[in-house]
Amino acid sequence: MGRSRGGLTTKIHVVVDALGNPIRFELTPGQARGSVMGYEMLSKLDIENREILADRAHDADAILALAEEQNATTVNPSKRNRRKKRAYDKNTYKERHLIECFFNRVKKYRRLATRYDKTASMFKASLVLISIRMWLK
Repeated sequence: MGRSRGGLTTKIHVVVDALGNPIRFELTPGQARGSVMGYEMLSKLDIENREILADRAHDADAILALAEEQNATTVNPSKRNRRKKRAYDKNTYKERHLIECFFNRVKKYRRLATRYDKTASMFKASLVLISIRMWLK
């Protein structure tokens, strides 16, 4: 667990498929930056000729370079502090709701939503079980 503005927290970083099923996820302390873990997770996946839907926080130069290197398309708005705004497909960006739907399905499980597990390994094990259940439905 890590300390963020909200107290002791843990962030879940997830990559989902086109149906909203989890493919890969990682846990980080609450103060960790999302774009760093996003780059690490994307670098381990085969994203060649694919579209990457992410939020503003993942508008990092490293992620853009990785996507360009693997001939992938990033579909996310530019950060507010970026001087030259990038164009993105707003209709495709609407499909990002699948990621939010994944987190809403996870929150239905009280054990995970209220953070009963105090160690990262138990928290991740609960998340794995929930993910398996999502894939089986």
